[in-house]
Amino acid sequence: MFKGKSFLVSVMLLLVMSMFLVACNGDETEETNGNTEDQNTENVGDNTNGDAGDEDSDVPEKPESLTMWVNDEDAQFDAYEEITNNFTAEYGIDVELIPYSFLDQIDGLSLDGPAGQGPDLFFAPHDRMGDIHLQGLAAELELTDDQLASLGGYNEEAVTSFSYEGVQYGIPAVVETYALFRNTDLVPEAPETMDDLMDIARDLTDGTNYGFLMEATNFYFSYPFLTAPGGYVFAQDADGIYDANDIGLNSPGAVQGAEMIGTWFEEGLIPSGIDMDVINGLFNEGRVGMVVTGPWAIPDYRDAIGDSLAISPLPTQDGENLNSFSGNKGWLVNYYTENLYWATELALFITNEESSTIYFETAGELPAHTEVDVDDEFLAPIFEQTLYAEPMPNIPEMSQVWDPIGDALDFVSQGDNAQEVLDEAVDQIAEQINIMNQ
Repeated sequence: MFKGKSFLVSVMLLLVMSMFLVACNGDETEETNGNTEDQNTENVGDNTNGDAGDEDSDVPEKPESLTMWVNDEDAQFDAYEEITNNFTAEYGIDVELIPYSFLDQIDGLSLDGPAGQGPDLFFAPHDRMGDIHLQGLAAELELTDDQLASLGGYNEEAVTSFSYEGVQYGIPAVVETYALFRNTDLVPEAPETMDDLMDIARDLTDGTNYGFLMEATNFYFSYPFLTAPGGYVFAQDADGIYDANDIGLNSPGAVQGAEMIGTWFEEGLIPSGIDMDVINGLFNEGRVGMVVTGPWAIPDYRDAIGDSLAISPLPTQDGENLNSFSGNKGWLVNYYTENLYWATELALFITNEESSTIYFETAGELPAHTEVDVDDEFLAPIFEQTLYAEPMPNIPEMSQVWDPIGDALDFVSQGDNAQEVLDEAVDQIAEQINIMNQ
C-alpha cells in the first residue's frame, strides 16, 4: 500500500534544489503564488507560516482580511477564534470567521464561489476530494519550500489524503479513526497481537458474555483485517494516485482476511447480525471485554463503566500494526480567492503545532499534526492508532465499494465461501464504476 513516502521525497528534493539555486544565483527569486496576475509584492520577514522563516522570498502584499467558514459548533468556533487572533497578532491580517455547517460547505461553495461571495478558506472531509476536484472548488496549493518543509510535522497519510491525481489541494487539521476499547474488569491488559485477542475472546465468550465484539460486516471496521494479509481497495502508484480499475478486495490477501472474519462467526465469538447498537448496549452492561469502535463512543462508555474503561491501539498481526481506516478533515483554499498565498499561510498557521494544541484542548478533536502532546488517557491511544491509519480512498469510485463489500461480509458471516462472494462483490463494484464513468 502507498504510505505517502513520495511526498517526503518530493519535499527533500525541492529543498535540495532550492539550496542549489540560491548558491548559483542569489539574485533569483521564486515566482509568487496566486490566482490573479500582477500581484503587488512585499518582502516578508521571519516565520511566514508560523513554523519556518522565508526571509528571501517575495510574497504577495498582505490583504486587510481573510475569511473562513468554520463549522457551527461552539467549541470549534471558540478554538478558531483564539487561533486566528494569534494569526492577526503575528501578521496584522484580520480573519473573519463565519459559522457554516461542515456538512453544507461544499454545496454552499459551489454556489458562492463563482459569484465571488465565498470564503478564502473552507473546511471539508478528505473523502469529498473527488467532488471538490470535479467541481473546481479548491485552488491548487503552489507550496513554497518553507511551506513544504512545515508539513514534515503532519501525519503523512493525512497530508496525501488531501491530494487528488497528484495535486495537493488541502492542509489536514483533524484525524479520526477507531481503536480497541476494553473493560478492564474483564480484560485487565491490552492484547498485543491478534492471537492474544482471539485467545481472550474464546476464554470469555459463553453465549451471554463476550470477549470481543465488532461490527465485522461493516467494511469501515473490517478494513484492517482484510488488508493485513495483503488485500487493498484500489491500487496506488508511487504518487498515491488511485487506479479504480485495479480492485484488490478479492485478492488472495483479502480472501484470507475474510475467511478469518468468517471463523469469528463460525465459532460463535460474534453473533450473526449484530450491529453497533447491540454491541454498545452489551458493553455498557459490562458483558463485553473488548470492542472495536471510535472516540464518539467514549462519553457513553465512560458513563456506563467508569474507571473500568481503557483504550489501546489495535493489536498487531504477523508482527505489523493493523491499518485502520481514517477519516480526515482539513482546510482548502477557495479556487476563486484573490489571496491564494496568504490563505495558504493561514491554513498552515491554524494547523501548526501550537494552533493544533489549542484546537485539541478546546474542541477535543485529534490533530493531524503529530507533534501535539495528546495528554488524555482515552484519546492518546486513538491518536497513536492514527499513525497507522490509512485514509479512505478519496476518489468518487469509492462510493461504489461500501454496499457490495458489506453484503459480501454478511454472506461470509453466514458461512458462504469467501472467494466466491468477494468475486461477485468486485464484479458488481467494477460494473457500477464503469456505469458511473460512462
